[in-house]
Amino acid sequence: MGNNTITDYLYENEYKRPDTIVIINCVLNVPLIFVSILGNLLVLVAIVKSPSLRSPSIVFLCNLAVSDLLVGFVAQPLYIFYELTKASFVYKPCTTMALTAGGVSISTMTAISLDRFLALLYHMRYPLLMTLHRAILIAISLWLFNGLVSLLVLWNMTAYYFAIAVSIPIYLLLSIVSYMRIYLIICRHRLKIRAQRNAVANSTQDYQRKHNMERKSKSAKNTFMYFVVMVVCYLPLFTAMIILTFYTSLWTIAWNLTDTIAFANSAINPFLYCWRVRELRTAVIKVAKRILCRQTEDN
Repeated sequence: MGNNTITDYLYENEYKRPDTIVIINCVLNVPLIFVSILGNLLVLVAIVKSPSLRSPSIVFLCNLAVSDLLVGFVAQPLYIFYELTKASFVYKPCTTMALTAGGVSISTMTAISLDRFLALLYHMRYPLLMTLHRAILIAISLWLFNGLVSLLVLWNMTAYYFAIAVSIPIYLLLSIVSYMRIYLIICRHRLKIRAQRNAVANSTQDYQRKHNMERKSKSAKNTFMYFVVMVVCYLPLFTAMIILTFYTSLWTIAWNLTDTIAFANSAINPFLYCWRVRELRTAVIKVAKRILCRQTEDN
């Protein structure tokens, strides 16, 4: 009896000991946490400090930054703690936070694609259709909806899987259709520009319309890049979820690396925003310089 007790004890401690892949996975998450927190905080502070950046499209960008900040500040630390300790009391809070932030990111990206599509389709009436107030209401609604969906984990896993199985394909389908329509609109716009080049002169109003259309086309291209990067980061995780749903016997600890790839999206996004949006890049650089100057003065 005593020998069996010792054997059980040794087996349990061996089982609880973190695997090498688990340790590697956690180590990879650490720099992502710092980059995600620092990058998204700089983006949010820059938006708050720059009144010129307060537009409906920037509200959605800000919503993405908040969700990414939540990933780095809460979801990833809980994830690392759970992976190393396998503490059962951490699992549900970690899952709920990660699912809420991930759901907000995906749904916000869909809202951004629809917003850019409306901006090109109704480029003259767009300021009346999408106001700053409406964009804020949509952003809040996305948080409420995804928060409720993630809470299904605490109630019924079957209901949660059903909600995920329905919502994610809808999000992706709406985004893909929106960008396909955006591409067609941009192509038609380019054909009109070529046709008008043959005219002797263009009115000031026509020039302004062209300029606005080109600016919105560039914005749509930028958001499409955000969408592609998000899909690339989340695709391994979605693939793993689908495979393991039908073939649970294939599960290994290595599948956990797909979580880290999905988390990496939160660290990549701030660099994409600053790279593709010049006004935001300028504002972020100003904020970073102010912080560095204050630290230099304090020292």
